[in-house]
Amino acid sequence: MTDTQPGRDAQLPSFDGGDVELIERRCLHQGFFRLDEVHLRHRRFEGGWSGRVVREVHERHAAVGVLLYDVERDSVALVEQIRAGALNDRVSPWKLEIVAGLVEEGESPAEVARREAVEEAGCEIDALIELHTYYPSPGACSEQVTLFCALVDCSELGGVYGLDAEHEDIRVHVLPFSRVWELLQEGRLDNAMCLIAIYWLAGQRASLRARS
Repeated sequence: MTDTQPGRDAQLPSFDGGDVELIERRCLHQGFFRLDEVHLRHRRFEGGWSGRVVREVHERHAAVGVLLYDVERDSVALVEQIRAGALNDRVSPWKLEIVAGLVEEGESPAEVARREAVEEAGCEIDALIELHTYYPSPGACSEQVTLFCALVDCSELGGVYGLDAEHEDIRVHVLPFSRVWELLQEGRLDNAMCLIAIYWLAGQRASLRARS
């Protein structure tokens, strides 16, 4: 039986890091990312402790996503590149996404947003608005993503970018917001960063344009 009833205040979440005991952690694979096997036990909602729980955790760097939006032209710059995780996609492993990158040691998320905008889209950022920080898949992955909307001038954007050292081959598409929304409704924008950022923009677009 739960002690949470309609209209009753509840502590959310119910527990914190002090309510879990890490028993063992061992590395199963170390490459660009790391895969660990984690053994733990934790407090239970109805009292007491769980037994030993074994999970595999994909250890990843923190990441940043940045939506490039031109207020004056009501346009969005998206990037297209091949994605190894989508090789079995029934339509195409090339995905339309927002600019994104990993946080290196000593960098702030805002610095990553500005760096990646130049590397992936040849774009200088005028202003940054921080949206959300979230876990894409906390059941199996340690990665946290910080999302931004960057106010930019899209008039000169386009072409192919990316770092040769990282084998990047990235095409920039500048599209009116109306077309971006159509692509989302058609299911062609199918990654979490892009979906969250575009839905945020849909809600905030009028106020962004009004204050420009």
